Amino acid sequence: MYKPKMVQQVVEGLTFLYELLAKLFLFDVQKAHHHQPHPKKKSREVVDDDSYGLSWRLAVETNNVRKWRTVPPKCYKHVERYMTGGQYELDLELIVDQILEYANEINVASDGMDAWILDVDDTCISNIPYYKTMRFGCDPFDSSKFKPWIMKGMCPANPEVLRLFNTLIERGFKVFLLTGRYEATLGKITIDNLLNQGFIGYESLILRSAKYKGQSAVSYKSAIRKDIEEQGYKIWGNVGDQWSDLQGECLGQRTFKLPNPMYCVS
Repeated sequence: MYKPKMVQQVVEGLTFLYELLAKLFLFDVQKAHHHQPHPKKKSREVVDDDSYGLSWRLAVETNNVRKWRTVPPKCYKHVERYMTGGQYELDLELIVDQILEYANEINVASDGMDAWILDVDDTCISNIPYYKTMRFGCDPFDSSKFKPWIMKGMCPANPEVLRLFNTLIERGFKVFLLTGRYEATLGKITIDNLLNQGFIGYESLILRSAKYKGQSAVSYKSAIRKDIEEQGYKIWGNVGDQWSDLQGECLGQRTFKLPNPMYCVS
């Protein structure tokens, strides 16, 4: 039989051995964890800027921020990602789907007087390549740089809006393209650019004439829409990327705002 003293010594020895093994195991775990690479985290500043950019863009699109001149610098990366990362195209697709759902419910009359109005810049054709060079609107607008870009006639079509345009034509609507570009200086290049990008079969391309020089976009476009209605057309829809495309008189039965956080035309 073991004596009590011997039993106590065995227990103490086993306890010491257990504690030693436990410490060695814990040391190995901590060492492995220490050498394990940690996932990179966005800095608080980057997260805050992106959140602010999202809030600012929402406020712009809902017309709560008005007559702004430049994109806030802290929104630059957010707007860049939005315009070039795929979300902009997805938003256009969803909006065009909604427009076509509405348009398909309209019984087009045989008299040829059912009309739609589409804006041109950043609606039918895009200026994103230019605005990349202007930090997506963080830099102030510079007509001395913008006009040479327009004169290249290289504005690409917005594919979703081209889909809308072609569907409206096929349905029998008369499509009017209405732009604030000046007829005297940008008329021919605009016609050629639209043609080259597939915009064929519209009823009329209306550019700003000398008569409307100096007028606000709202006043100018209201006057043109009124003239179209006075010719007997019924405007079923009005599509543009600026709130000034969709304000004023003779707006039509429905208006549809396309996203554009790069600039504001009042």
